[in-house]
Amino acid sequence: MEGGVNVTDKAEFKECLRLTWTQPYILRLVLSAGIGGLLFGYDTGVISGALLYIRDDFTAVEKSTVLRETIVSMAVAGAIVGAAFGGWMNDRFGRRPSIIIADALFFGGAVIMAFSPTPTVIIIGRVFVGLGVGMASMTAPLYISEASPARIRGALVSTNGLLITGGQFLAYLINLAFTKVPGTWRWMLGIAGVPALVQFVLMLMLPESPRWLYRKGRIEEAASILRKIYPASEVEQEIDAMRQSIEEEVRLEGSIGEQGLIGKLRKALGSQVVRRGLMAGVIVQVAQQFVGINTVMYYSPTIVQLAGFASNNTAMALSLITSGLNAVGSIVSMFFVDRAGRRRLMLISLVGIVVWLAVLGGTFLGAAHHAPAVSDMENQLFANRTQTCPEFNPNVHWSCMNCLKAASTCGFCAHQGELLPGACLVLNDMSRRTCHADHMEFYTEGCPNNFGWLALIGLGAYIVSYSPGMGTVPWIVNSEIYPLRFRGICGGIAAVANWVSNLIVTQTFLSLTKALGTSATFFLFCGVSALALVIVFFTVPETKGLQFEEVERMLERKDYKPWKRYQGVGDLEPTRKREIGLTEP
Repeated sequence: MEGGVNVTDKAEFKECLRLTWTQPYILRLVLSAGIGGLLFGYDTGVISGALLYIRDDFTAVEKSTVLRETIVSMAVAGAIVGAAFGGWMNDRFGRRPSIIIADALFFGGAVIMAFSPTPTVIIIGRVFVGLGVGMASMTAPLYISEASPARIRGALVSTNGLLITGGQFLAYLINLAFTKVPGTWRWMLGIAGVPALVQFVLMLMLPESPRWLYRKGRIEEAASILRKIYPASEVEQEIDAMRQSIEEEVRLEGSIGEQGLIGKLRKALGSQVVRRGLMAGVIVQVAQQFVGINTVMYYSPTIVQLAGFASNNTAMALSLITSGLNAVGSIVSMFFVDRAGRRRLMLISLVGIVVWLAVLGGTFLGAAHHAPAVSDMENQLFANRTQTCPEFNPNVHWSCMNCLKAASTCGFCAHQGELLPGACLVLNDMSRRTCHADHMEFYTEGCPNNFGWLALIGLGAYIVSYSPGMGTVPWIVNSEIYPLRFRGICGGIAAVANWVSNLIVTQTFLSLTKALGTSATFFLFCGVSALALVIVFFTVPETKGLQFEEVERMLERKDYKPWKRYQGVGDLEPTRKREIGLTEP
């Protein structure tokens, strides 16, 4: 999962509700910008269902796992470029124009996909959507944070994370709603342009971030916006606080010395504090992806079909459960991350992930061993109406799994509700229609079995384990572990590591299931997750309850051990306390 949820407490939520009621302009700003999170989540969820119908419409997509992976992952590739380019645009042109351009890209990509005549054009549309997602994913929370009152900033920024998971859930609902409509996948992908168009119009009527305006010397414009956000009695105080904050920010940037990207990077990596923090930050971001979450979010209906549910409608309906659990997990994390601690919550999460990936691997292994046989008698029933799979040899025992792994790409026609022998047929529309005409079910991904519901339980438990811990905490760790003067460049490195890891996982999952089998693929992710558990234990410190200065001092200690808990400034050496002004010399 990409994106993060800021941590808030109950008091902040109460203050948030009060202020948004008395100052509705704040709510207008937040919800308008938050549509970017909704688009991010919608794109993640919608492609998983649309892919089932794209596969049915284009034979090349049905027969090529690489082509299917490319359709999914090109949005991720576009997001990597969009996030990098968006950072430059944010500083050069402002937050508001960046969101508007992201909307235009997303809307254009949605239209291209809706009218795509070929898979290649779908891929082009996915790249455009990815560029928009990448820009919006980093700009929307930045705009919200800079246009929010400081005392409720966390609660308001957290709405962006909730809208991401809400967008995923909405995507599954819309996928389900359009299953019976002609041009199914075109509607699923094209309708994403509607919220992008809505945000485009809303952002034209909203102001630029006051902080960006102030940095550019447009002080009166910034003050005018702040007067709409804050009560009159607080405006001057907030303007003064912004001035001091920006002056300190500029001072820290100047302390780095070299202003070029290479110079900043060299300076950052020359610091032991940054190296330790960056190692922890990058590790948790890479681990977040390599435990396999986006195999679930991008391919959830396909995984349900691999578990033995052949119907597209059934696959998408059951996938709705995983999306809902992910959204609930994001909310749970907001309440527990400050109580349990970041490190502990990630480790508990990883233990659950390892256990349930092992259960999923074992479930798919059992399903493969109990797959129904291919019967020559059943094949002969279809001899006059369709074509038997070329690789099938009646003198050699074949199961449904052998049929689906055939080089010429075949499907298994099975009796509904019973694990009886079936027919192995060439995968084409005629075979599918003929099989359905005989009131049988046509399987192309997984085989009928008695283990399917156990796989769904394992999938749900995996999401419940992942979402509150590894789903949100890596972003929180990355917001706390870097010195302020290097936070931008280090955060960018960690975010790119996350997107690249996401791309690797999404581009290889289906190929792995074909090459290794579904069971072995989940066991592979289980092994990687177990390795991540060990690495996180030995490299990621606890930042719960520490001020930014205390985190920096912790990382520079000679006796630093990531698994050791440091109790704030009270645990610092006297000389270190004096250095940060906490005691008299």
